[in-house]
Amino acid sequence: MGEKKVTGFDFLWCALYACAAFAIELLSQFVEGKMGVDVSNYSASQNIIHWVITTVLWVIAGIIVIYIGKKTTNFDIWERREKLKRWQYVALLVCFVVNIIAKYLDWNGFKVLIEWNSKEPILFIFQYIYYLAEGFLISLVIVYGQKAFEKWFNNDKIPYGGIVLGLIWGLFHILTKGSVLVGIFSAVAGFLFGTAYIFTNKDYRKALPIITLLFIL
Repeated sequence: MGEKKVTGFDFLWCALYACAAFAIELLSQFVEGKMGVDVSNYSASQNIIHWVITTVLWVIAGIIVIYIGKKTTNFDIWERREKLKRWQYVALLVCFVVNIIAKYLDWNGFKVLIEWNSKEPILFIFQYIYYLAEGFLISLVIVYGQKAFEKWFNNDKIPYGGIVLGLIWGLFHILTKGSVLVGIFSAVAGFLFGTAYIFTNKDYRKALPIITLLFIL
């Protein structure tokens, strides 16, 4: 009996598992609400506890997704790729510049600075640790979404992972924020992150910190 043929759906499922992991936070808030916590008005300590729990569960979920991806597709996400060329470094720099300008316009200022000024230092630190975990899951959606469509279309130059993230992220923000404009902005951001992944030669060791920084900054 031969080995199971790996298809694009095997990779797409991994991308969807990573997307589903975001729902862990909603489940956490549901449980907190049942415990009498006002999830719309956390105290400082409640906020920190919520972020810590969500961060730990997201990281565990991400590790599980990587394990499932390896087991079902034999894809080694940590495989080293060729070194980046000079133009790729320039392209990544352009991604950061575009990202920062777009967020500056969206936030009416620098996002990190605004959040620093609006929170106590301890809250800022824990929130950004939480953002790191969120960036981790976002990167997995991009990687496995990219692999799925490359498998189907035999083209590795198009940022399919960014398109997958953009569509899912955009739709999610439209439904949760009630704003088409926010959804479009999120979709464009997802596409930008996916483009950056292509510029790293799809080397996850490089892409993970870059995608996470793009998300945070």
